[in-house]
Amino acid sequence: MSASLAPTLAVTGAGGRLGGRVARRLAERGIAQRLVARRPERAPHLPGATAVRGDYGDRASVTAALAGAHTVFMVSASESADRLDQHRTFVDAAAAAGVRHLVYVSFFGAAPDATFTLARDHFHTEEHIRASGLAHTFLRDNFYAEFVPDLVGEDGVIRGPAGQGRAGFVGQDDIADAAVAVLTRPGDHEGVAYDLTGPESLTLDEAAAILSEHLGRTVVYEPQTVAEAYASRAGHGVPEWQLDAWVSTYTAIAAGELDGVGDAVPRLTGHPATRLADVVRDHLDH
Repeated sequence: MSASLAPTLAVTGAGGRLGGRVARRLAERGIAQRLVARRPERAPHLPGATAVRGDYGDRASVTAALAGAHTVFMVSASESADRLDQHRTFVDAAAAAGVRHLVYVSFFGAAPDATFTLARDHFHTEEHIRASGLAHTFLRDNFYAEFVPDLVGEDGVIRGPAGQGRAGFVGQDDIADAAVAVLTRPGDHEGVAYDLTGPESLTLDEAAAILSEHLGRTVVYEPQTVAEAYASRAGHGVPEWQLDAWVSTYTAIAAGELDGVGDAVPRLTGHPATRLADVVRDHLDH
């Protein structure tokens, strides 16, 4: 398909949890879209969707994939030591391809000195997008509510140095609904950064109580020191940057950097943000 005939809305990450939700919602609305994927054959088969090859680290492939696209939904690349470089390559390719508006999935509290190490990459990606001259919208997601059950060890204990800090865990369905609202009317959201949170900010003690109720087993939170957190995770054979990311997931909560409840989800979607308890229950039902 030539660029002139391809859909002018492009979505990345359609094979993943968040990008897939966005792509399915657009298809359900009858909106044509281009699914940009490193392996197009693995992209979901959706009505009105055309899969094209585009690898974040390969500028030529992304430039070709986005040629003629007006609006692009950019999920973060897979976590890696060079993720920021991949993001910059993708943004430069989007600008070269003539993209008009980039909707980027960032992180709550993105800052150059954020406690959560990966939030620093998001900040620098945002800065690169601004410098590119592209019209843009940033969706700054809090921690995904769907990931909270994954914090539980086999013994039913959540361990980490989060203290009694709080996080506004947000459901991926809410993020997808917000993203579709932006993607379908991008001009209304140009230059805006939205903090996407759930309707409540919870400690890990409170999250553990919710999990206990819905998982059918007792879950408790056991605070660790930072040293204990590194020691308990050191045997997994992962690189230092990954260890730092794991531990700073909790220390960012302890520092209060994930605390907060915003109104962006209900404003963008027209429905209330989903509670952690409901996300967990729905996740189990599926």
